[in-house]
Amino acid sequence: MPPGPVTRTYINQFGMKKQDYITVVSGLPRSGTSMMMSMLEAAGFEVLQDGVRTADEDNPKGYYEFERVKKLTEGDVAWLPDAVGKVVKVISRLLVELPPGYRYKVIWMRRNIDEIIASQKKMLVRRGTYDDSVKDDEIRRMLLRHVEKTLSTIKERSGYIDLIFTNYNKLLGGSREEVDALAHFLGGGVSADAMMPVVDKNLYRNRAGAKA
Repeated sequence: MPPGPVTRTYINQFGMKKQDYITVVSGLPRSGTSMMMSMLEAAGFEVLQDGVRTADEDNPKGYYEFERVKKLTEGDVAWLPDAVGKVVKVISRLLVELPPGYRYKVIWMRRNIDEIIASQKKMLVRRGTYDDSVKDDEIRRMLLRHVEKTLSTIKERSGYIDLIFTNYNKLLGGSREEVDALAHFLGGGVSADAMMPVVDKNLYRNRAGAKA
């Protein structure tokens, strides 16, 4: 059996080579998606990105984003053929917009929800856009509802979407098991050894229980 917490659809795509599918990194904002993109780049994946959003204090190693992803809601899917065999970041609210006709391997980043909220808050404060009228408890409820709804929809599309959960907290704790499970899920000789050194514990600035 493959290691780690993968979904039941894993076996359906076992043995596929990365040139046969689109690798997608997703999850809530501030859940470690950019770090995962850099890990996959180190493992030899070509990243679909445009460099429009450059590195800053919030993401010192870059965002790895492709602006046209945001137009999925407008029906812009003409870029998808170029994404086959590559990895692209798709924010969680747009994940359900991925159309059939392609095979996707989705890496969903999980992180302690309170750390996500703290990290989002710090980012918004720095940008001068933080709204303190919405309390953390309400933000937490909204985020968890969004995650539940999104994942429910994705699991209904197991005919063309494979899904694995990768835990950001465990990665930064040095978990080899998380990386091995990811490499196994992706198949095609993807190297866990290439990804491990990219995990940067210096980015772990919003730990659960710590002050934001």
